[in-house]
Amino acid sequence: MEYDFAIIGGGSAGYSAARTAAGLGLKTVVIEGGEQVGGLCILRGCMPSKALIESANRFLTLRRAKEFGLSAETIGFNGAEILARKRRLIADFAGYRAEQLASGKFTFIRARATFTDAHTVNLTWPGESPRTLSAKAFLISAGSETHWPDVAGLREAGAITSDEFLESDSIPKSAIVLGGGPVALEAAHYWNAFGVKVTIIQRGSQLMTGSDVDLATTLAEAFRQRGAEVYTDTKITACGQTDGVRWVEFDHQGAARRVEAEVILNSLGRRPAIRSLGLAEAGVTVTRSRVETSATQQTNQPHIFAAGDVSGPHEIVHIAITQGEIAARNVARLLRGESDFEQTDYRLKLFATFTEPQMATVGLSENEARDQKLPFRAASYPFNDHGKSMVMGETEGFVKLIAHAETGEILGAAVVGPHASDLIHEVVVAMAFRATAAQFALIPHYHPTLAEIWTYPAEELAESS
Repeated sequence: MEYDFAIIGGGSAGYSAARTAAGLGLKTVVIEGGEQVGGLCILRGCMPSKALIESANRFLTLRRAKEFGLSAETIGFNGAEILARKRRLIADFAGYRAEQLASGKFTFIRARATFTDAHTVNLTWPGESPRTLSAKAFLISAGSETHWPDVAGLREAGAITSDEFLESDSIPKSAIVLGGGPVALEAAHYWNAFGVKVTIIQRGSQLMTGSDVDLATTLAEAFRQRGAEVYTDTKITACGQTDGVRWVEFDHQGAARRVEAEVILNSLGRRPAIRSLGLAEAGVTVTRSRVETSATQQTNQPHIFAAGDVSGPHEIVHIAITQGEIAARNVARLLRGESDFEQTDYRLKLFATFTEPQMATVGLSENEARDQKLPFRAASYPFNDHGKSMVMGETEGFVKLIAHAETGEILGAAVVGPHASDLIHEVVVAMAFRATAAQFALIPHYHPTLAEIWTYPAEELAESS
């Protein structure tokens, strides 16, 4: 079996690369070795978590009925039915992806691939004889897997990972969430919405490591207001279980602490799923467990590309899709003997976390602008002084715009508040056209809407320019 382009992994990056490559006339094959077809986002990430969170959000609305003059004294939830709904949705999404992969536009092989040299992989699958496959170019897009950090007793305590969380039909009375990133906080929000006593233990100095402090602080306070305990800047010393009760011991602000719960969630990160790919035999450089790539998505082997979670630098679906498409177009250029390769641009990098309130960002943060030594100004406006959000009873958080101090061009934006994951896209459009804050301020906004809140920081930046 000989191909122009062989893609290892049929998730978001792999499928987008295959579709693009096939459209460019390349003889393409996708090799998928996972137990299920669909990729992390569909099977064990974005979509199942959002399906669960939607149930949590609807329940939160019911809990607040009296605030809006409504009567809903008798409400409840059924974990099994919530899980069943999630499974129906995911089966539909995964089935559609399977149809796309089997469309005939490219070859699709169910097998586990391992490099034997830089141009050849060995294919194995239960019940089938091993085969070999060669290609002129490869894309490594095998995704990520759960990571067990070196924390004493974590496995022995019976901690679960996000995979088990997404397949659980039980709502515990209490839960300890280890980590302060999107996976950890979305799980914490889900449980908290159903009245679970949640304790969040984050090793870093703030939630959402890398984000601006004002965003992280607002999110932490929102969790505390809903009854969750939030500890940051900690050192976990031990985990265990005694008579069915799970516990975590950690240092916090110079004092030793111990918390107990029914469930411990290990959400301390994921790692690239590359251990069985034989990258050493292919001569591919791996740095800190991640495939090293240039902006062209090429590894140190010019004909071997990587995209998505295996390479980063941002483990986000729309970025993985873009990386896969760019890799495919660059493979076509490579095979034609061209050298003007396309590069991935992260200027409009988007991020969202579906907590309560939601958090979303685009472009540069204030921290990143400082690191790049860019002159900038930032302006923010709170939801608790905004008409529509007050009517909705959703007054937590704020919006923030960041603009270049000299040109006025919008460099980034952030939202912590209602519908943040949707609100951020208005700024994405403005940034895509390199609009200035002054230009953005001129855009008419209907009143009353959540979106019009952007006009206040935009006007402040425009007046100070």
